[in-house]
Amino acid sequence: MQDQPTAIELVDIVAEFIRVHAMPQLQGHAAFHARVAANALDIVKRELQIAPKANSEEHERLKALLGRDGSLDELNRDLCARIEAGELTLSTPGLADHLWAITMTKLAIDQPGYSGYVRALEEEAGTK
Repeated sequence: MQDQPTAIELVDIVAEFIRVHAMPQLQGHAAFHARVAANALDIVKRELQIAPKANSEEHERLKALLGRDGSLDELNRDLCARIEAGELTLSTPGLADHLWAITMTKLAIDQPGYSGYVRALEEEAGTK
């Protein structure tokens, strides 16, 4: 077990420092690059929070879709090859749901404020 603060807390602290203390003192390109750095740290934080569970779920879905085991990278390469070859299509049971799930995870990490993502979450919540 790692001591405190956690990696997520450290990333949060650095992003806050950049936004609250560094950016107000910067102008032009330096301010822009500081904003980019803070946003990159936000992405890292969300990846640390979301990716472990999402990768595990993706791995399980891929094993079921492909009928075999392997690393996440191997299974994704196999999935792409089978889609390209026409062996798997959107009519394949589970494929559309899998593609939707990985798309939503990528948006949750990279662009959680994206209007289409927010709308999809709202629609999903309304159906439950």
